[in-house]
Parts: sequence; structure tokens; C-alpha cells
Amino acid sequence: MNLVPLPSSPDDTGPALAGSSLNAARRRRDLARLAGGERVDVLVVGLGATGAGAALDAATRGLSVAAIDAHDLAFGTSRWSSKLIHGGLRYLASGQLDVAHESAVERGILMERTAPHLVRAQPFVLPLTPLVSRGQAALARAGFLAGDLLRVGARTARGTLPRPRTLSAVETRHLAPALRPVGLRGGLLSWDGRLSDDARLVTAIARTAAAHGARILTRARAVELYGDGALVRDELTGEELRVRARTVVNAAGVWAGGLVDDVRLRPSRGTHLVLRSETLGRLSAGLHIPIPGESNRFVLVLPQGDGRVYVGLTDEPVDGDVPDVPEVPETDIGFLLDVLGSALDVTLHRDDVVGAFAGLRPLLDTSGAADGSGRTADISRKHAVLTSAEGVVTVVGGKLTTYRRMAQDAVDAAVAARGMTAGPCRTASVPLVGAAPQRTLAGLDVPQRLVFRYGTEAAAVHALGLADPALAAPVVPGHPVTGAELLWAVRHEGALDTADLLDRRTRIGVVPEDRALAEEAAGVAFAAT
Repeated sequence: MNLVPLPSSPDDTGPALAGSSLNAARRRRDLARLAGGERVDVLVVGLGATGAGAALDAATRGLSVAAIDAHDLAFGTSRWSSKLIHGGLRYLASGQLDVAHESAVERGILMERTAPHLVRAQPFVLPLTPLVSRGQAALARAGFLAGDLLRVGARTARGTLPRPRTLSAVETRHLAPALRPVGLRGGLLSWDGRLSDDARLVTAIARTAAAHGARILTRARAVELYGDGALVRDELTGEELRVRARTVVNAAGVWAGGLVDDVRLRPSRGTHLVLRSETLGRLSAGLHIPIPGESNRFVLVLPQGDGRVYVGLTDEPVDGDVPDVPEVPETDIGFLLDVLGSALDVTLHRDDVVGAFAGLRPLLDTSGAADGSGRTADISRKHAVLTSAEGVVTVVGGKLTTYRRMAQDAVDAAVAARGMTAGPCRTASVPLVGAAPQRTLAGLDVPQRLVFRYGTEAAAVHALGLADPALAAPVVPGHPVTGAELLWAVRHEGALDTADLLDRRTRIGVVPEDRALAEEAAGVAFAAT
């Protein structure tokens, strides 16, 4: 990776990937060029993981790219995941062998090549409580071993993901003391990929695309799509412009059907709860808690390392209009608390839930039923690439884990649809901003938490705090995010307002109480630029 100093200026904060910085000034310049008639090879609509991935894929093939989003990077589904990079075990259990293998391969690429600073191994314990029969335990054990075979098939190193094994009851409670000891027979330990933050992954993808020449434009809404471009409205000024492109990729997720006809989606709501860490005590591993009455579904309990624990998730169909930010119904909260109560020795009340969030999965409706009947939990997570009569390429379905492959297939289709000349896909070997081998990351003389979020850029973020001690302090008591991180997000990560800072570049905003306390610090970050 080519690390060069940024130009000396009041914004100079140290090394960054050349050309990767996103900020308000760059947005204005890029938007002006497009408004002036500049034509790009590929216009990508949507800057979630798949859209940002498509922008990076196309740019690294030598194509000129503009990528737009009506809101912000990772505004939609890509910030509401479980923060996991799955190896495909669930899909293996349901017979979707191709999806399972694809997920395992993509997990290995992220963990070992493109984003080892953002994706690391996460241990999980499945407690063998009285609600888990011996037959179910044997089936789960076989599943975890099959998952390890997926790792082997994907050529992911054993050092990256350790082997699953059986735990005694004592070992199980050592990793998760909150488990109810009565009737606990032991546990099953497994490993999967875990993101430091899904929205940070999207930011890294978008910035890497920018370093390869892509024009990354947030607050730019696609009003209409055409085969050769789009009518776009600048949401900050209200002005409209016609963006000219040789081909268009629609990666708008659950909103994709509103831009192109004949794309039928079955959105599914996944809800997570946010608890304070002290509520569950010390958790050294995540938990898989079986959902009573379900053979292959679990509630996940995932400690975040920032004083919070996420609990999720549901899988409920959503009818009607798709909201910008889905609301969390009380029924989802009650369901998740009830499942926790089936295994924990801690009594949790509604007041213990300090935050909650929900995301919508853009599942392709392949049921053929006019009323869209059937459980969304049963719909395949395999992605699909569809080309309209006008030549607009739409990519839907899939999972966060497989964003790179979805992007590759979408760009392949776009290039073929217009007969364009482009190089082969390179993204399986292109490191994202901040990526480096683990030995390099381990040698950085900065707080480990920053390395997990910024990789090689952690030293530059840390230096902001060293230069100004006020920036080194956490902006919210009990939460580790500092003023330096907010300032870095404004100068280099494209944050344009308080919501960008608190709800996506950091996770402060998922707890409303913390968000209110951090708003003043967010204002200071914008004032300092």
C-alpha cells in the first residue's frame, strides 16, 4: 500500500492512502465536474457495502466511476448487521452449498488479505442447556465441524480461525458467567469472522475506491435512472444535474425496486438490542442461544468491547413502504429478551435495553406468490444480478459477507451489457485503507482499539490526540471514542453532519442517551475544519 504524507495544511494529520480522503471540499469539486458534463464509464447508485464495492471493483479495472447515495455511506442495511463476517454455516445446514462456500471464501479474503485490521476471529459458545437435547447438541457439533471443513475448502489458515471444540460446564461458565448453571451440561465453542464495525468497513471500501479515482458522492439522490446515466439531486442545495455514464449499476438495496421496474423484493427486518456490558457481566466470547422451537436459528449475544453488548436478531417480513430508518417494534424487543431469559442466570428487564436498531435485508422475492407469502427466514441469501431493458444493472439479495462477490458480478454484467473494455476483477487482492499484515498491525505503538478500527492509520488518529490533549479524551463517559476520531472522520472519512459522525463513523448514536451527550463534541469537530 502506498502511504504518502498529506499536503501540509491545517488539516495535515499524518499519513493516509494517497487520494483516499473524503470530505466536503472534495465532494463539491467532484459534483461540479459531473455537473459540468464529465462522463464516467460506470455510475453506481447506492453506497452500502455492495455499492461501494462495485465502485472499487470498477475503478480497479481501469474504468472511470461515480458513486452516489441519497444519504451517507452505509446509511441503510450495511450499518445494521450483526457485525459478523459469516462462514456460511447456516446456509450449509439449509442445503445452500454454493452460498455456504462463497461465504467462507469471502470471509477468508477479508480476514487474510483485504481487511485484516477490521475483521478478526470471534469465539462463540453454544451453551448446552436443558432446552438443547442431546440430539440437537450432536447435530450442532456436526454442523460446527462441517463449518470447519468450509474453512478448509476456502483455504483459510487454521491460525486465522481456530478449530471448534466441546467445552465442559466449568469452561463454558468461565467464558460466559451470566449463563444459568442449573442443568448446564457444557458448551460448544466455534469461531467466525467479526467486524470491528460494518459501517467502518463500508467507509474503508469507499475511501479505497476514491484512492483509485472513483468520485464518491453522498447526499446525491438518484431521482430517475436511465441506461446512460441518471437525474441526480444534490440534497444539500436542492439543485439537479444530469450525470452521464456509459452504464449504470443499481445497488440501492431495499430501495432498488423503486428505481427500476420488475424488481420484486421481500424485505426482512433484523432487530438488535443494545445492553450495557455490566448488565451481563464479563463475556469473553459471544453466545449462540438456540431459539426454542427452531432447529437452525439462534439469538446472538456479541460483546462490542466498548461497554456495550448487541443482542440479535429477528427475521420478520416487512410490508408496505420502506422507511429510511426502520423502527424497532416492542414485539421484537420482547422476543429477544425472552430468548435470553431461557439461558441466562440474569433477569433482564425492558429498562436494561439502552438502545435498539433494526435493518432491512433486501431479499429477492422468488416465491412467485402474488401476496409474497412465506417466511423471509426461508428465502435464500444468494444474490442476483438483473439487467433491465434499458441496460441498468441491479444487484440485490446476498449478505454483507459476500459484498465483494456481488460487486464483481454486477460490474461483470455492466461491462458485458455495454460491450466495454475493462480489466479483470482485482478486488480479492486489493487491500482496503488501513490494511496490513497482522505482524505489522501488532507492531504499531498505538492503542489496540484504534488499530482494530483504523489499521495503519491508527497512528495518525492517535497523533491528533497527542497534539491536542482535549481531543484525546472520550467524548462520552464510559465510551472509548475520542474527539480525535470525530475530527478524523470529518477530514478524511466524508462525514458531513452530526448524524454521520455519531450514527455511522462511530456507534455512539445507537444509545440515545450517549448520543445527546456527544452532540457538542461533534459540533467542535466540524468547527475545527
